[in-house]
Amino acid sequence: MTIGLQLAWLLILAIPVACIAWTVTHEEVFREPRDYCQQQSKQANSLPRRKLFYLFTCEYCFSHYVAALFLVITRFKLLYPDWRGYLISLFALVWVANQYMSIYNHLRLDIKHEQVEIRAKEKEDVVRQRKAA
Repeated sequence: MTIGLQLAWLLILAIPVACIAWTVTHEEVFREPRDYCQQQSKQANSLPRRKLFYLFTCEYCFSHYVAALFLVITRFKLLYPDWRGYLISLFALVWVANQYMSIYNHLRLDIKHEQVEIRAKEKEDVVRQRKAA
């Protein structure tokens, strides 16, 4: 596989990795299990148990396991045709997926900021209309 094709695979495989990691660690559909995991990550008696549950609350941590699963499914290797290719592709895939999640998070924050500004302007308009009447 050429380096260009490998990079294309990397960029494409990072999309579902990021999607799954973000959904499990942030979205409402997984809120109850995530709340339980957050509670266990803080209150469990043993360190291994706390760390295990923490993995399901951190998108960066969780993305490693999702990326590893995708590498098992796809057998994607980057640069080398042996175990080194798997190792490099794992960390490259995690890095790209986390860049995607960072971009998505910034877009969400920008959208929320714009919505807050719009609501504030709408309230100001309502106040002005009441004063004018």
